[in-house]
Amino acid sequence: MYKKILIINIFGIGDVLFTTPIIANIKKYMPDAVIGYVCNKRTADVLKNNSKIDKVFIYEKDDFRDLFKNSKKEYLRKFFGLLSEIKKEDFDLVIDVSLNKYSSFLLWLAGIKERIGFNYKNRSPFLTKKIKLVGYENKHVVEYYLDLLDIIGIPSTEKNLEFYVSQHDAQWADQYLKDNGISDTDKIIAIVPGGGASWGKDAQYKRWPVENYVKLADKIVEKTHYKIILLGGPSEEELCQSMAQTMKHRPLNICGKTSLGQLAAFLKRSRLAIVNDGGPLHVAVGLNVKTVSIFGPVDEIVYGPYPKGSHIVVSKEIVCRPCYRRFRVSRCAHYYCLKTLSVDDVLAKIRFIFDC
Repeated sequence: MYKKILIINIFGIGDVLFTTPIIANIKKYMPDAVIGYVCNKRTADVLKNNSKIDKVFIYEKDDFRDLFKNSKKEYLRKFFGLLSEIKKEDFDLVIDVSLNKYSSFLLWLAGIKERIGFNYKNRSPFLTKKIKLVGYENKHVVEYYLDLLDIIGIPSTEKNLEFYVSQHDAQWADQYLKDNGISDTDKIIAIVPGGGASWGKDAQYKRWPVENYVKLADKIVEKTHYKIILLGGPSEEELCQSMAQTMKHRPLNICGKTSLGQLAAFLKRSRLAIVNDGGPLHVAVGLNVKTVSIFGPVDEIVYGPYPKGSHIVVSKEIVCRPCYRRFRVSRCAHYYCLKTLSVDDVLAKIRFIFDC
């Protein structure tokens, strides 16, 4: 029986949420276990209100890389500082889903005796138990992660993603809506026209054209009494501003004005979230908010809402889709999978499932 368990995942918001069933199962079957988590700065807010997590460590890969280039001394100081923080907690098991050889080396140096994870491209010589991985295919990432629990004999009975909104963030969001003319009884649909930040400059290839979101939002307003709010991160402000200015029926544009916790509070207040493939989709799923998500190059079987439940995925079934496989996206000259997905295709799903 393990007393202190560390999880390491240095990927994006959705990926960290994909590990929350691991956390729930550990706490269900080992309620006294202490759980630590290594993640990056951008995803720390996913975990900060989760009472099942006892301590969060920040590992920012880009910061370490920049330090290594600019000052080896500062790099070593920061590296050994993080190592010392982890080592003093005396973890006896680490579950490493980072697919990163430096992470497993760090955990070996920290003296954690049992280290389990995936062996991707033979990058994991420092793991004590490993599952060979060539890529996530044919089943959801959550199910790959839960396979790791088999190694330590923990049943995988908890399957839901979990995101917790603080009371402070919920109250702040409610007041913001009231101050902008949206009452407690108003029905809200949240639209996130951006997303996919973990793809960096290629995030645009995961996004349905913004002009389609404009037409969809206007049609929803014309046919229902729902209010539209626009959400997204600071890098998506220009995108949301363009959408807000183009719509006939002006939405409440909150894009870039929130923390991740506050964004989640607005999603929780919504009856439905219409989103691209990306972190906000999985935040909504973790809040048990109904979603309609739009998928292009990425396989929704692997990276879509989980469990599927009442969540609807809209995609265009063309021969070359999905083209994101084994952590690589094919260079595509057309992206017909997104461009040929019509407003009526999406609206049909909303009408049928949500009666609006």
